[in-house]
Amino acid sequence: MGSLRAPPAPLVGSARVLFGSELRFASARVLKTRGLTPSSAMKSYRLSELSDADLSGLKARPRIDFSSIFGTVNPIVEDVRVRGDAAVKDYTEKFDKVTLDDVVVLVSDLPDAELDPAVKEAFDVAYDNIYAFHVSQKLPEKTVENMKGVRCKRITRCIGSVGLYVPGGTAVLPSTALMLSVPAQIAGCKTIVLATPPSHDGSICKEVLYCAKKAGVTHILKAGGAQAISAMAWGTASCPKVEKIFGPGNQYVTAAKMILQNSEAMVSIDMPAGPSEVLVIADKYANPVHVAADLLSQAEHGPDSQVVLVIAGDGVDLDAIEAEVSKQCNALPRGEFASKALSHSFTVFAKDMIEAISFSNVYAPEHLIINVKDAEQWEEFIENAGRFSFLGPMDPRERGRLCEWNKPCPSNLRICEDVQWCITEFFPQIHYRPIPNSGRAEKAGSVRRKDG
Repeated sequence: MGSLRAPPAPLVGSARVLFGSELRFASARVLKTRGLTPSSAMKSYRLSELSDADLSGLKARPRIDFSSIFGTVNPIVEDVRVRGDAAVKDYTEKFDKVTLDDVVVLVSDLPDAELDPAVKEAFDVAYDNIYAFHVSQKLPEKTVENMKGVRCKRITRCIGSVGLYVPGGTAVLPSTALMLSVPAQIAGCKTIVLATPPSHDGSICKEVLYCAKKAGVTHILKAGGAQAISAMAWGTASCPKVEKIFGPGNQYVTAAKMILQNSEAMVSIDMPAGPSEVLVIADKYANPVHVAADLLSQAEHGPDSQVVLVIAGDGVDLDAIEAEVSKQCNALPRGEFASKALSHSFTVFAKDMIEAISFSNVYAPEHLIINVKDAEQWEEFIENAGRFSFLGPMDPRERGRLCEWNKPCPSNLRICEDVQWCITEFFPQIHYRPIPNSGRAEKAGSVRRKDG
């Protein structure tokens, strides 16, 4: 990440400012970055000088050409449908370089994972927090008498079988295992299949296994990618067929989910997850160490991650932020991914918090972090964000992973159409309307007369 110097001219904009609707953006001017390497440069913009057309371009996400990806994934989906476990084994050997003896194992047959006591305690605390948050989301049954003798009732029933996808190709994600499986456990799903790529020796990541056992997972599918999604959707000799699939993944996982939800498999999915996104709003009170860590928390997910830094007002120590980003990025095992992500990310300079949050509402990020003084006062003005409850200088984004929240969030501007899923995704709602015999004929006749 190179120089992020604030522009010398004052930040001025037009007077047409309304929260979340009209924004103060005028003519475009891109601030030139200085001394940046191609792999880490973040372009910079002044919000007060962006036209509406420029704003539209700035909020646009890179579009994935799924046509070629579908061409790769479709044969895998069909092969798994026809050959089942044998196909899963072949693709796991081809892509992961692992030869599997068993594709699926029963969690009840596996020994407890051996972890450091401190690590176990951390996962136990995370489990308790996630459980408490999700159990509070359960909807009570509700009955309404909307006319005499007619009661409308909403009841919920859990999905019988679910598939949970936990990526593991380039990083271990036990927090994802917890945040996917705990809601399924609370809902009472009888069959919970967790799919995750195997280790090089064919074993299951011990951290993921510990979380899976604790959260009631019944089966573990030792496979990743499109072949894992296909196995859960079609079902195989060893893998139960599931009714709905949850979880993030790469482009091939997303493509498989999209294909299978429109296939004879008749499987539902949570959402087509896009690349990770984070937008950080920082003022002069923000700790550069925290700002850098929050930016990199999503940048390291992959080279297609979207990272945006919004500077609210004057006095921000940009030299310190850029130094911390460089320092932390170089120390990351996945620093190369982060560096590539930063190369197509950007920084914007806002006159104040009004302008900063107005832009955030338009950009609609997956993750929003507000690292400013008295951050809570801005909560009511946030309209579009997959998750934004990271308020204040002492609330790093990664802490939230193990505190309570739901994991998958809408990205690629899908916040306007896909709400971040919660435990109700495991509870189909049934609307039930019993009508007493005494009123049926009268009410039926009335409806027929009105309905022609």
